[in-house]
Amino acid sequence: MPWSRFKAHFYHNSDLGVSLDVSRIPFPDDFLATMEPRMQDAFAAMKHLESGAIANPDEQRMVGHYWLRAPHLAPSPDLAGEITSTLAAIKDFAAKVHSGTVAGPKGRFKNLLVIGIGGSALGPQFVAHALGQPRKDRLAVAFFDNTDPDGIDYVLNGLRGQLAKTLVVVISKSGGTAETRNGMLEAIAAFKAAKLDHARHFVAVTGVGSKLDAVATKEGWLARFPMWDWVGGRTSELCAVGLLPAALQGLDIQAMLDGAAAMDAVTRTPVTAQNPAALLALVWHHATDGRGAKDMVVLPYKDRLLLFSRYLQQLVMESLGKEHDLQGRVVNQGIAVYGNKGSTDQHAYVQQLRDGVNNFFITFIEVLKDRDAKTSLEVEPGITSGDFLQGFLLGTRDALSEKDRHSVTITLPDVSAHSLGMLIALYERVVGLYASLIGINAYHQPGVEAGKKAAGGVIALKQKITPALQAAPGKAFTAEQLATAMGATEQTETVFKILEHLAANKGSGVKKRLKTPWHASTYRM
Repeated sequence: MPWSRFKAHFYHNSDLGVSLDVSRIPFPDDFLATMEPRMQDAFAAMKHLESGAIANPDEQRMVGHYWLRAPHLAPSPDLAGEITSTLAAIKDFAAKVHSGTVAGPKGRFKNLLVIGIGGSALGPQFVAHALGQPRKDRLAVAFFDNTDPDGIDYVLNGLRGQLAKTLVVVISKSGGTAETRNGMLEAIAAFKAAKLDHARHFVAVTGVGSKLDAVATKEGWLARFPMWDWVGGRTSELCAVGLLPAALQGLDIQAMLDGAAAMDAVTRTPVTAQNPAALLALVWHHATDGRGAKDMVVLPYKDRLLLFSRYLQQLVMESLGKEHDLQGRVVNQGIAVYGNKGSTDQHAYVQQLRDGVNNFFITFIEVLKDRDAKTSLEVEPGITSGDFLQGFLLGTRDALSEKDRHSVTITLPDVSAHSLGMLIALYERVVGLYASLIGINAYHQPGVEAGKKAAGGVIALKQKITPALQAAPGKAFTAEQLATAMGATEQTETVFKILEHLAANKGSGVKKRLKTPWHASTYRM
């Protein structure tokens, strides 16, 4: 890569310690100037958003995650006061848990179980893994992040004999999210089996007046913290959703907020060349032709950032994956995100990235600080493990560039609470600016709601199947016969799948008799 192009397109902010290299995205010399009018429109849209404009027309709500780290920018004193008082309450509650003022029936809490899904789990998991210190954390953290019974059992087995010293945080804005509700009910059952009063262990993070809020109030849970309708799940890490688990773990949540605020200040500037979020949004546009023509591969060369690609999958794909643009036209927008970590990728899918189909661009994330220890072992004369890690990053980047595989590189000073806050805020801003460039709404998610409704239909059908079998004890049905008897012939495939699931679980009471061909197999109770 020519040094002259690198110099022209390398952004460095010495105050933040953050760098961005977009020189390996081969946009033409006039690209930034050509896109400048659209970029200015995006800046104006972002300013309008931050001032409190309705950004989610489906739910008629504002989008104000930026106010979480700058309450004085909230559009009303009441909102600013809520943000400030909630942060103080989070810090106070965590301090009381750590001191033992808030404790379980057998003394101080030692474990934390977080129950949530999507943004209520991905952000907290990412931060917990990135900043946690197993021997230093105030509470050891585990997660229920799905409605998989075996996954729930796996986590509970790890807490066996320790529930008396386990604090549980249940996170759901509406309180009606099925996966989170199921996890809550499973956890309650586990506490009851251990002869423990779950209310003395449970904390709610939810919307005021939600179903979960009502349960927590009625049962007298330890505490309740608010989720506001103007904070979307995928941008909720820096409200109680992420801050409470992090504070309980013993992480520096104020440093995260300060890092995010510092990045926000930089990325608010309307001068494109001085705005790393704007530069990233523009190179995303060039790399994907502004229509998601290429995927984004995220390769952090740092073990602690392993979960960053999973976090970005929701932030980017849920925000940008839209069928319609702002004018209602069908555009089917989005950018697919996947990734692992370097240099693990050298031994996994970098082979395809270099020699296979060229349908992606790469985001390398470089971290300058190797470890907390003052010195590192020399694995070769004058060379440390960290030197090898950087070598693999730079070498892989060059090897991919040789094959016309394009990349950007973000450099962070370290993996700390402050730098993680910066990284979160950077990508939140990039997503918003890019959405403006391509003319879509980044702040609603109609496809998610459609999936929830479809899942509800499957559950409703299952609730009819069991009574239908019970009404004919001992009688065997094929899936087709049962669907016909239920008046659900158009859902025969779904009836078959539900029967297979029931027959695989002994507690259902459904028995299967295998026949040939497979669709002649019968089911009975």
